[in-house]
Amino acid sequence: MDNQRNFLLAAALSLGVVFLWQIFFINPRIEREREIAEQSAPANPGVATSGENSGIPKAGETASNNSAAVPGTMGKKEEDAPRVTLKSDHLEGTINLRGARIDDLRLTQYREEIAEDSPKIQLLKPVQDENAYFAEFGWSPDANLGELPGPSTVWSQAEGGELTPSSPVVLQFVNEKGLTFRRKIEIDQDYLFTITDTVLNASGNEISVKPYGRIARYGIPKTEGIFVLHEGLIGSVGEQGLDEIDYGDIEDETGGRIAKDLADKGWLGITDKYWATALIPGNGFTASYNYLGQTRKFYQTDYVGNVIAVPAGGEASVTNRLFAGAKKVDIIDRYEAEQNIPLFSNLIDWGWFYFITKPLFSVMNWVFHLVGNFGVAILIVTVMLKTLFFPLANKSYKSMANMKKMQPEMAAIKERFGDDRQGQQKAMMELYKKEKINPVAGCWPMLLQIPVFFALYKVIYVTIEMRQAPFFGWIQDLSAPDPTSIFNLFGLLPYDVPLFLMIGVWPLLMGITMFIQMQMNPAPPDPTQQLIFKWMPVVFTFMLATFPAGLVIYWAWNNFLSILQQGTIMKRQGAKIELWDNLKGMFSKKTDAA
Repeated sequence: MDNQRNFLLAAALSLGVVFLWQIFFINPRIEREREIAEQSAPANPGVATSGENSGIPKAGETASNNSAAVPGTMGKKEEDAPRVTLKSDHLEGTINLRGARIDDLRLTQYREEIAEDSPKIQLLKPVQDENAYFAEFGWSPDANLGELPGPSTVWSQAEGGELTPSSPVVLQFVNEKGLTFRRKIEIDQDYLFTITDTVLNASGNEISVKPYGRIARYGIPKTEGIFVLHEGLIGSVGEQGLDEIDYGDIEDETGGRIAKDLADKGWLGITDKYWATALIPGNGFTASYNYLGQTRKFYQTDYVGNVIAVPAGGEASVTNRLFAGAKKVDIIDRYEAEQNIPLFSNLIDWGWFYFITKPLFSVMNWVFHLVGNFGVAILIVTVMLKTLFFPLANKSYKSMANMKKMQPEMAAIKERFGDDRQGQQKAMMELYKKEKINPVAGCWPMLLQIPVFFALYKVIYVTIEMRQAPFFGWIQDLSAPDPTSIFNLFGLLPYDVPLFLMIGVWPLLMGITMFIQMQMNPAPPDPTQQLIFKWMPVVFTFMLATFPAGLVIYWAWNNFLSILQQGTIMKRQGAKIELWDNLKGMFSKKTDAA
């Protein structure tokens, strides 16, 4: 009964992992590849309209049109507009004075590949680019007030030269109605822009205007397509909690739009795996997430602020912010606290086990700053976790050792009661009670590892701190799979192998340690069970070969520590370690078969 129960549990867990892998990893990848294949050929994005998002003008039109549309391209005139250079410790690029659009931004600390000559990550791109991605702020009127700053407006630089953390710039635009618009743009040492817009009213009458902001993105970005990671539209508006909207989800919405209620504070933007952009309005606003696909796929997050009254001869100001950069944990957390941005730390997808994931990252990051290597930090944190769970694991292994010692008595009970299942079970329970044995105790170490495993997977897979973090030797990126393969003798043979045959050194070590750990227990009597347990390490080796190397290193190291722990406890309890007998039995069967 006990062997059967353990077999069913192990089989259920294994099948569950296989099915979850197929549903949440393989199927999304296939679907993503299908969507990419079906995507139309690149074309210059044209003007796309949205009949509900009033107050945000078309590109190529002035705000005096009070259009209900979103931006498109500006044509060749875009190339003629002057630009303002920007540079900070983490960013470099330019601001297009047509529309005062932040549309050219590179991350100086991150590159496409590990090589030092690899291009820097370009986050934002101008509208001429087939994958345009930019942020923009403007004004829309309640009445006809002449041209207000919008996508086609060419600003002049009134103050400052290059935009740096120590030198802001001031842009200016004066319209035909006597309204002067001044925009002060500041940037900090990291990834936050502060935009202060001031309206000076010399028109002779009180006026009312509304500020707006938008982040626009053309084309389907390359995504990981995995359920454990959200990529797409994101935000937190008012008290409505966190919005995570995939690109496909917004396309399925009626009208391609999700509108949010009036809010006093919040943020919204677009997130990738490691990078993000986010608008942070400075006054009350309404917001929306949008998809438009008349010419080609086009996504946008935007807001329209509350009406601002500007008295005749007076002025009024509003301050908005823009985050555009890498999702570094300490920077994101600091912005949430210092700038009072609710739920901004959720820009990093900590997942369902966030109450484990974030503390686990904090500990690992702390260890990293002590040892200087994230791979070593993973090994040390694994030891810390084993120590934390030692009392429960120790009790579990003791119970398993006691059950092994009781095998002769359990066999005698089965023989004595024969087909009397009820009597056999009653006698077994009395034996468990007498010897203080918990028959399911052996499952606890495995069950406890599951949430920790997924939490560690999230930490390694999602946090940018792990991106391109080296270990030793051939592992130069803990967030990527082991790049070696046994099928070309780990690079000794001069040919590449298919992706599904990329079984590297660390996946092999993980499979070997898993096999040894399983062989430390008595072989199940049923031949089918023996076959399943024999091949399970092989299946897991192929499955985990595509996982981040850091996770496979954790799993192999954890298996090794478990082998030492289980062997020590079994020896102290006087229980026989079946490893060598099982191995001898396997080889003797092969010899007999031969």
